[in-house]
Amino acid sequence: MNISSAFPSTFLKAADLGGKRVTVVIDKVVMEDIGGEHKPVVKFQGKERGVVLNKTNASMIAEIAGTDETDDWKGIKVVLYPTKTEFQGKRVDCIRVDYPQGVPVAKPEPVEDDSVPF
Repeated sequence: MNISSAFPSTFLKAADLGGKRVTVVIDKVVMEDIGGEHKPVVKFQGKERGVVLNKTNASMIAEIAGTDETDDWKGIKVVLYPTKTEFQGKRVDCIRVDYPQGVPVAKPEPVEDDSVPF
């Protein structure tokens, strides 16, 4: 028996994605009590578990949706993918959000200015 199956999570974890990019459609965002804090959780159409939003993922969804208003995110298609992040000095698994395939992302115009430092 895999010990993780003895303690099923209410929320989606990076391992649940099986190393794949998964396209989902947002159903709603709700506030839930998690570890003594009130946090936003994004729920997806046809899926049982949602993702607890952190600032990075919330900002990315707002960018994709074109609005910070979570009530307007219903029906927005996003891609979830597993990766790693730094947390308390350790590299840990996490879920990140990306544009769905085929959605053009505006690219900045090239700047021909030698005064731009980098």
